[in-house]
Amino acid sequence: MTEKYDIAVIGAGAAGSMGVLRAVLNNKKTIVFKGSRATNRRSRAMWVKKVVNMPLMFDRKRAITESVDEVFEWIDGHEYFSEKLTTISEEANKVEKLADGTFKITDANEEEYLAKFVLLCTGIMDTQPEIQGSIKPILPFANKGDVDYCIRCDGHKVINKISATIGHTKTAAWVAALLHERYSPPEMKIFLNGKEADWKDDAELNELIRVYKIKVIPGEILSIKANEQRDMQAFEIKDGESSIEESVEVAFPMLGQIAYNELAKQVGAEITDRGNVVTNEKGQSSVENFYVAGDLRQGKKYQIYTSWDMAVDSVDDMDAKLRKEYREQAKSEALTNK
Repeated sequence: MTEKYDIAVIGAGAAGSMGVLRAVLNNKKTIVFKGSRATNRRSRAMWVKKVVNMPLMFDRKRAITESVDEVFEWIDGHEYFSEKLTTISEEANKVEKLADGTFKITDANEEEYLAKFVLLCTGIMDTQPEIQGSIKPILPFANKGDVDYCIRCDGHKVINKISATIGHTKTAAWVAALLHERYSPPEMKIFLNGKEADWKDDAELNELIRVYKIKVIPGEILSIKANEQRDMQAFEIKDGESSIEESVEVAFPMLGQIAYNELAKQVGAEITDRGNVVTNEKGQSSVENFYVAGDLRQGKKYQIYTSWDMAVDSVDDMDAKLRKEYREQAKSEALTNK
């Protein structure tokens, strides 16, 4: 544990890979913790396939993972910059800030590493709807893209489709109204999945649901029906002692998020009620030199381009501090050598 890195990047999705790229291009000694196969499977990036709200991404089968792979392939193949990057193909399990301000990072194999700065890019995951106590029934349709999570990325899919949101909160209801206003799908529904709607006292929202003829379906979802091509066709809904089928071709679960903020908590960073990390405009958390980029950061769009921008801003801020340190050291050495 003798070597000290300038920058440690934890996570290697859209934000993490851009943070790594910016760090090595800034000529900084960088270490990245990519995470294990298991941790990567639970990342939001793995659910994103087609991206049609960004130029140059339209034809990518897995837009984020392919762009991440390209970043690391380019760095690995570069004669100079490849020497600036150390890659750890494990997750970081522990981060501790030492008395001198250095961060000690411990990976899943109990190996320890030191860094002056940390950029945390572990992200968030959408909460999945449970169907008879399991999230597994929804996953094939999420993989296929009939079930989506980002209305900015995929809201357009409801055009000419029987569409729905899944959830009992006001967010699920407002998103249903928004999708109707933008795209006017032939039918718009809200599946409460056996829960009680929490917008009963919201007069404006109830009025929109009525005016837009959005159908609110209270029963528990029992199963998902598909055609021979495995396209989603309907939800089987509990109806008393029997069941009914409600047609739906595109659905957006709106059930909240799981924030991967454990490492931020370990160093004492400020966390919001939703689990996002509070930062300044450059992405520095309440802990000095501990930065956050991507979906985990508070108050930003959950988008690839905002993740890239956050990562660049954070790493450039680290770079400015490192250059200031270098500058002061150079001046001191110059005086000593007079």
